[in-house]
Amino acid sequence: MLRPGPDKKRQKMMAEATKARAAASAAPGNVIIQFASAEGEDTGSQMDVPSSVSTQQLETLLNGMLGSEEKLPYSFQIEEQELRGELGEHLKKHSLSVEKALKIVYQPQAVFRVRAVCRCTSSMPGHSEAVLAVAFSPNGRMLASGSGDTTVRFWDLNMQLPQHECTGHRNWVLAVAWSPDACYVVSGDMDGAVWLWDPKTGDTLGQCAGHKKWITSISWEPAHKRLPAARFATGSKDSTIKVWDAATRQCVLSFSNHSQAVTAVKWGGEGLIYSASRDSTISAWDASDGKLVRVFKGHGHWVNTLALSSEHALRTGAFDHTGSAP
Repeated sequence: MLRPGPDKKRQKMMAEATKARAAASAAPGNVIIQFASAEGEDTGSQMDVPSSVSTQQLETLLNGMLGSEEKLPYSFQIEEQELRGELGEHLKKHSLSVEKALKIVYQPQAVFRVRAVCRCTSSMPGHSEAVLAVAFSPNGRMLASGSGDTTVRFWDLNMQLPQHECTGHRNWVLAVAWSPDACYVVSGDMDGAVWLWDPKTGDTLGQCAGHKKWITSISWEPAHKRLPAARFATGSKDSTIKVWDAATRQCVLSFSNHSQAVTAVKWGGEGLIYSASRDSTISAWDASDGKLVRVFKGHGHWVNTLALSSEHALRTGAFDHTGSAP
């Protein structure tokens, strides 16, 4: 009987060893896995998954097993080694056995959520027509709204319930504004009428008559200029700006240089009233006597809104070692 020579035998053994190493290093086609929590409790039943499964796919499987409404991020560990890529590559790298179910420990990762601005946090029904104007109270606890149903309504934002329904307007309410001390709310309508309301009771405090067309904007004199609140300005489609005394409901100033509708009015913190118009200009007025201070030109079309960088109010929390109030 002929036996292979030493060289042939050695070559055969080397080939078998190479084949075995290749088989050992080859990733398995499918792997039986078992999810487990960080406390060691099994989650769900064992699953047969391909070795090419990724951590993102494992997240999807786990979220489905846990019944999560939103996909939550998880980290995975196998024998205290974090899984970062495909399962098969991880098994090869760490020479892990798959003869029995592979336990994969999961841990939830930190989630930082920012609620979308477009998400509605509450809805307060009440108006029977479109809401055309809203304004928060200075302390943020109440809301005033004006509507096409000709009413002004006050709402408690903590309870999200209506407090008062104010009637008096005969046409759409287009603008509402709180006084800085929250003692008054002013509303203007499509007929050019301006009404004052007591937000605590919802009672009417009277009407300001003078504008010939609808009210487009209302602005109160800032608190640091006068408190208790006493004066407010209104802009109208009739191209005029009027300043009113809240206590007497009388017009104390009326001025305009605009050739078209006044679209916005803003009472600044340095004694000026600013007005924007469809004639593409912005005017600055002296709030004490109504004299024109300056005209800003440059827009090629209607100026629809105004905003001031500051109302010139500065609040400080200073410490005085002498004990006197700042």
